[in-house]
Amino acid sequence: MAKILIAGCGDIGCRLGLELTADGHQVYGLRRDGDKIPEPMIAISADLTSEALELPSDLDTVFYTAAAGKYNDFAYYQAYVAGLKNLLHALNGQKLRHLFFTSSTSVFSQNEGEWVTEDSLAEEHNFSSRRLLEGENLALNSGYPATVVRFGGIYGPGRTHIIDLVMKGKAHCMEDVYSNRIHTDDCVGIFKHLMNLDKADPLYIGVDNQPTQSCEVYEWLAEQLSVGYIEHTEPTENSRTMRSNKRLSNAKIRESGYEFKYPTYQEGYGSLI
Repeated sequence: MAKILIAGCGDIGCRLGLELTADGHQVYGLRRDGDKIPEPMIAISADLTSEALELPSDLDTVFYTAAAGKYNDFAYYQAYVAGLKNLLHALNGQKLRHLFFTSSTSVFSQNEGEWVTEDSLAEEHNFSSRRLLEGENLALNSGYPATVVRFGGIYGPGRTHIIDLVMKGKAHCMEDVYSNRIHTDDCVGIFKHLMNLDKADPLYIGVDNQPTQSCEVYEWLAEQLSVGYIEHTEPTENSRTMRSNKRLSNAKIRESGYEFKYPTYQEGYGSLI
């Protein structure tokens, strides 16, 4: 049995924690409103932005799954940099087996539809990517064995924004633009899989098997939901620069032995509708 802390324990953290407790592990969930941590997880009501964190001793594994509540530089700094600094300080030299850090594929700035792997360039192209990369570097240079997982667009129960837009007839898509996604169940599955590896690598991309043009996803959803029309728009030169347009490869996580529960958007969205 491992002693595990999930810091910044939101939706994915709670789902992960419940699965790990079912596997027999002792799991602590840390968040501001600890009353939202489901039993049998052990709740810790604490603010990661506080320098006075108190953590359980003798932890084996830590998952850092905090997310910014707003899209601005301060919120991203607090979530991905300050929070992790405070956590590492509070660990105070504990001998962790592994530290996992949740990041985003938005740190890849490629936008010409090219294939992207863990070896592709990631760069600071806006405040959010800068803060995410700061957090990644903190984790990887923490002195603990550490792994960063860069997840694509996460969807699943409670994350049905695209389905809602299609059902309301408010959806529109940009032609010739690739998108990449992953179901929440596979986010949890990847973390569990990596925790159980003898030696996880420092970096993995977390997306499903099928990068797909956005319009194809919207049209498929419209057909399943019997919605008649999806507005298509031609990307402008400016929108091509601003809009993510890349094909993310999940070959590395699959080669490590992980099998996706929802390998494409059809299975994933099909389970929701």
